[in-house]
Amino acid sequence: MKNVSVQVLDSDIALLLPNGVYQIKQMEAKSSRLKQICLFCLALCLFGIFGFGYFCPEKVCALKNPLPQMDDNIGKPLTLEKNKIGLSYDDMLNDDFSFDMDSHDVMVFLHMQKTGGTSFGKHLVHDLDLKRPCTCPLTRKRCYCFRPHSNQSWLFSRYTTGWKCGLHADWTELTGCVDEKLDELEDVVKRRYFYITLLREPISRYLSEFRHVQRGATWKGSRHFCKNRAATIDEIPPCYEGENWEGVKLDDFIKCESNLAANRQTRMLADLELVGCYDSKYMPKADRDRIMLASAKKNLQSMAFFGLTEHQKISQYIFEETFNLRFAIPFEQNNSTLSSTTITTLNPAQAAKIAELNKLDIDLYNFAKELLMSRFNKLKSRDDDFEERFKHLGVLNVRNNPTSFDWDKLDDSADIDRK
Repeated sequence: MKNVSVQVLDSDIALLLPNGVYQIKQMEAKSSRLKQICLFCLALCLFGIFGFGYFCPEKVCALKNPLPQMDDNIGKPLTLEKNKIGLSYDDMLNDDFSFDMDSHDVMVFLHMQKTGGTSFGKHLVHDLDLKRPCTCPLTRKRCYCFRPHSNQSWLFSRYTTGWKCGLHADWTELTGCVDEKLDELEDVVKRRYFYITLLREPISRYLSEFRHVQRGATWKGSRHFCKNRAATIDEIPPCYEGENWEGVKLDDFIKCESNLAANRQTRMLADLELVGCYDSKYMPKADRDRIMLASAKKNLQSMAFFGLTEHQKISQYIFEETFNLRFAIPFEQNNSTLSSTTITTLNPAQAAKIAELNKLDIDLYNFAKELLMSRFNKLKSRDDDFEERFKHLGVLNVRNNPTSFDWDKLDDSADIDRK
C-alpha cells in the first residue's frame, strides 16, 4: 500500500506540473547553493575580522579616521598609556595641574633644530626668577637646576641633563626614554612630565637648516630610535659622502629624498610607531603623511606649553602664566636671520618645491598658530592685570642674582646651534 500511495502522489504531481520532478530538484539545488553562499560569507567576515586585527596595528587603525577633538592640555602633565608613570586617580579628579617644583614635576624640553630652541633653553637655565637659581659651572658645561629643597632636577633639557635620549631627541624618543634616564640619575619616584617645545615658520626653518648644514652641521649623533632600535642606513640613506655636506647647493639639498629637514617639525612631534618608524614601505605615503600629521597635532595639543619663534612676547606670557614663573628679561623678536635673506634669493621653482616638501609642517604650523592664540586669549581673560603685565614682561622689581656663566665658552662638539 505504501508503494502505491507514493506512486500515485508522484503521478498526481507529474500531471499537475509536467516538469514537477525537475523543478523540485532545482529548488533543492538553489537552497543548497544559498546555504553555501551564506556559510562562505560568514567565513569571509570572520576571516576579515581576525585578519584585520592581526595585520593592522592597533595604533594605526585607531588613526585611520580623523582624530576626535581633545581638550587643550595647557599647563597639564603629559599622560601616556605606555608610560609607567601616568596619573593617579586623585590626579585625574583634580583639575588643578599647577607645576610643582617642590614635588616631582619635570619639564621636558623637546628641542627641534633651528626653531630658536638654543636661545629658549638658555632662558630656562639662566633667566628664570627662581627660589634656587640654576648654577652653571664652567668645568661641567652644564647647569644644575635643582628643586628648592632637594638635589633633583626639575628640568630635562640639553643644558641640564645633556642629550640623554639622543641628540635632538623627538617625541617618540623622549616619551620612551626620559623616565628611565631620570631613574638612573636620581631616586626612582613617580614623576609628572610637562612637555614643552618651540615651533617656527616652516619655510624659514627649512632654509635656516640648509644654511646650517651648508656650514658643516651634520647632527650625526642623532639616533632616530623607534621601537627599540635605531633607523638603518637603508631607511635613512645619507645625502652626502664624506664627513659632512659643507658647501651644499640649495638645489642638491632639496633633491635628496632622505633629507630629514623636510617636514622635520611634524616628524619630530608625531608618534612614529604609528607609521612603522622610518620604514617608508610600511604603508603608502599618503597614509603615512596623514597619520603623522594627525599625531603631531594631537601631541602638540597635549603639551603643557609650546611657543612660536615668530611670537616671542606672546610665547613668554603664555609660559609665565602657565607655570607661574617669571623671566627676568623680555624675549627678543629677531626677524632678521640668515634664512630671511635666503628667501629673497629663491626662484619660483625653488620656492614651490620647498613649500611642497614642507606641506605637512605648513599645515601643522597653521594649526599651532590657532592653538597658540586660543591659549593666549584664555589666559588673558583670566588676568585682571593683563595690560600692565604684558607691557612689562621681563621687568622684575626683585630678582635673585643671575647665574654667572659665559655661554660663548660652551662647546658642544656634538651639536653647535647657530641661528
